[in-house]
Amino acid sequence: MHKQTYKHLSSEERDHIAILRAQGFKASEIARLINRDNGTISREIRRNKSPVYDCYLPHKADERAKERKCKSGQRPRLKNKEIMSYTIEKLKLGWSPELISGRWSKEHPNVSISHEAIYQFIYNKEQRKQEDLTIYLPRSHRKRLRRGHSRKHSKSHIPERISIEKRPHYIAKRKQQGHWETDTVVSRQSLAALAVLLERKSRIIHLKKIKQKSSNLFSRAIEERLKSYSSSLKRTITYDNGSENVEHLKTNKKLGTKSYFCNPYHSWEKGAVENAVGLIRRFLPKKTDFATVSSHKIKYIESLLNNRPRKCLNYKTPSEVFNSSVALAR
Repeated sequence: MHKQTYKHLSSEERDHIAILRAQGFKASEIARLINRDNGTISREIRRNKSPVYDCYLPHKADERAKERKCKSGQRPRLKNKEIMSYTIEKLKLGWSPELISGRWSKEHPNVSISHEAIYQFIYNKEQRKQEDLTIYLPRSHRKRLRRGHSRKHSKSHIPERISIEKRPHYIAKRKQQGHWETDTVVSRQSLAALAVLLERKSRIIHLKKIKQKSSNLFSRAIEERLKSYSSSLKRTITYDNGSENVEHLKTNKKLGTKSYFCNPYHSWEKGAVENAVGLIRRFLPKKTDFATVSSHKIKYIESLLNNRPRKCLNYKTPSEVFNSSVALAR
């Protein structure tokens, strides 16, 4: 029988090792019984058994193995004692890691250190045992947010926010025109973004490029696209909880609409516009620089989507369904 080739032992295998070892089997016998290399079993027992008593507990062994795996990818930071002393000294003077990194590189062109390495040094568990340097950081955070993690609002930052749960139930049935959903399509390549509006009954889509994802520009884009419609075609707008939606009251005042908001992290509650964003991404994939996308191309994409038959509309197009609503509203 060929021995298995995967490297790490599973939790189930550690359970077998503990049982067989308690029954008096040697490492070589355990290896044969669970189809593992003898060295793998010997090393596992040596590394992960109790440091005090000569016993092997599978759950503790699993914890030690996982902790060792996590630490294996961590490199010691600020190994240079001179850099370490310099960092601690400047932190206590109120310097930020960015200032320390930049000034050190200026004074020592041949020995650089990144501000990220300084942050990792400050938040290192072993370093924290000696001296807590986080108190010298500008905001003195005891825990560091993950890189790329956005700061979420602990309280609602949207004035007079009304939950989607209070939205009239008949709106969900899509029988009445004039109920809209909004979203934005953004890119890391530029500040420019795309405002997206979708009417729930007809699925008609309106697109508008904005110079940046700001509440003022986003609300103006909505107002510009909907202002020409009669009141029966602009009744409600459902938003997510993004900061670009904080001026919804101003939009309501200008358009005569009412606004509702999805529950936090429940973007599926406005699933029609989320689906539309997926369709838009076929033409404008991620990393597209929206600043370089012309208004003509955006209108072209909008036209393609609105004249595309939809199964949910019995294979009519959004334009056909919406135009019939417009005719009835006159």
